[in-house]
Amino acid sequence: METQMFIRRTILKTAVIAAGFTVAALNVAAADELETLKEEGVIRIAMSGAYPPFNFVNDENQVVGFDPSIGAEMAERMGLEVEIVTTAWDGIIGGLLANKYDAIVGSMTITAERDEVVDFVGPYYSDKRAIFTKPGSGISSLEDLEGKRVGLTLGETHEDWARERGYDISTYKGLPELLLELENGRVDAIVNDSIAAILAMTAKGQEYEMFADPTTEPFGAGIAIREGNPELAAEMQAALDSMMEDGTYLAIAEEWVGADIR
Repeated sequence: METQMFIRRTILKTAVIAAGFTVAALNVAAADELETLKEEGVIRIAMSGAYPPFNFVNDENQVVGFDPSIGAEMAERMGLEVEIVTTAWDGIIGGLLANKYDAIVGSMTITAERDEVVDFVGPYYSDKRAIFTKPGSGISSLEDLEGKRVGLTLGETHEDWARERGYDISTYKGLPELLLELENGRVDAIVNDSIAAILAMTAKGQEYEMFADPTTEPFGAGIAIREGNPELAAEMQAALDSMMEDGTYLAIAEEWVGADIR
């Protein structure tokens, strides 16, 4: 009996020690990823290269846009060089988990499903419902839309939202028609996803004023990294925060998107 008890205690002690080694190994791995990047001096960031103006290949065969600019600036603040990897979007998380690159800086929307397999830094930009008017319209809040003519794209969720609020609405086939109706004064305001409208109006040189819908939560784009790397996440977040504080982020956003998209 004593021999059996001794054996069971030995097995238990061995299991506890093994578990301790496992936890220690995980902790070392969590610390080592940032340390390894620092030793190598390079961080590899992935994106599709096919999502202008956020990331795309220019005429000189260079990957440019908002995402690589953010990634390069973040790397510099971390004391690292940046290497950009382009890959198919449908396998981009798999590539991260397979250590083909160190982070995804490719306009990836943060979702609960993705958050189960990767960790996110950020969000580093957000899209949201926004209201656009001509400069000097005097419309700067949802209350100001009462009694005004509001243009929307037929069938979008924005239409249901506007109907629920009781606005006087007109519906159109798409964003180009919305912009034309606003420009010609046939509607007083239009409602759309913010970034798509900003890009379209910037491209055609249409002046506008904008405010976000405070009743709807924005959705954010985050930088994906492998799970279990809190030191790496903290340093990347610190770099991102400093960019937002000193005006660098705004300059990059205005260069590639034409507006502050935080």
